[in-house]
Amino acid sequence: MSSPGSFAFALLVAPDELLLLAFVLFSFLILVAHLSCVMSIPKNHSTFSAQTSSKRSLRAMESEEPQPLLVSFIASGQGAWRIERIDTVVGESLPAADRLEVVESPSPSLSVAPAWVLRGVTSNVRYTNRLELDALQQSQEPLNRPLATRAALIPIRKTAAWWNLAQDERRRIFEEQSHHIAIGLEYLPAIARRLHHSRELHEPFDFLTWFEYAPEHSDAFEQLVLRLRNTEEWHYVDREIDIRLVRS
Repeated sequence: MSSPGSFAFALLVAPDELLLLAFVLFSFLILVAHLSCVMSIPKNHSTFSAQTSSKRSLRAMESEEPQPLLVSFIASGQGAWRIERIDTVVGESLPAADRLEVVESPSPSLSVAPAWVLRGVTSNVRYTNRLELDALQQSQEPLNRPLATRAALIPIRKTAAWWNLAQDERRRIFEEQSHHIAIGLEYLPAIARRLHHSRELHEPFDFLTWFEYAPEHSDAFEQLVLRLRNTEEWHYVDREIDIRLVRS
């Protein structure tokens, strides 16, 4: 039988125990509700999230433009390419040199005094539409193919009249009248090329175009160059050098 003292003690303790019990019960109900929400999520939700994330990453990669590449063409007594000839097509010529090194670096090291150095940077396309770009990407071969032992470096400078034209006017002359891209596509994939922009670097030329091809395609390259020079666009060129090389 409880004593009066123990009964009084029970009256003091019981309210705290009831609060604790209520708190535990409330927490349990919250946990059950949370688990019910998680279990109600469709099974393919995580797959959908992963696919969405993957698509976002792919779109981000597709939207990224290739990073510009600074290239130096160094003419001296050494280099991987032997210079066969330097022909002046129009304008001032370049000093003679024996060999050429192509250096893809923002700060090339010069172990010997060069006869001349021309620099250019790769960039986004300027006058090419989507259909033309897709055709170029599908047919264009990379540089440094083992059989492509012949090369040409053709620096050109265009007149002030060309640069005073609007972008759409230059595009009309470049492709709609001169068919520059269409002509180039006819010689792919035999002749690989890479265009370098030099005007933004305050170089003596506006563009440096580098071509590589196998010896058996030499005649085709001569035809390509001749056709491009016989266009409306070439009338805006006031300096051009044609440098022919052999890898040796």
